[in-house]
Amino acid sequence: METVEIEKVNYLKKQSTQYLNILKTADKGYNAEISVLNYSELGCVITNMLKLCILALEQDNGKKLSIDVGLVLEQALQLFPTDEMELLDIINEMHIKESSVEVK
Repeated sequence: METVEIEKVNYLKKQSTQYLNILKTADKGYNAEISVLNYSELGCVITNMLKLCILALEQDNGKKLSIDVGLVLEQALQLFPTDEMELLDIINEMHIKESSVEVK
């Protein structure tokens, strides 16, 4: 390679290291993180994504949508805190058992 080409490649490597940091390598492709303050905010994000899809589908009228509803729904599904919901079920069951013991 010529010196100019080597300099360009090195420049691109340096810029890539500085700017390309959102995607993290994973087993199958890449992962991107989102930051939320708490579960309430995560719930709001998921709810608003679902509302966006509802509005997009209602406005469809046979026209090609500029919003990829399937992609948005896929992302909302990935954001849904399934494990945390199972934990809430366990906590709720414990609460119900404690309440029934206190009543007796």
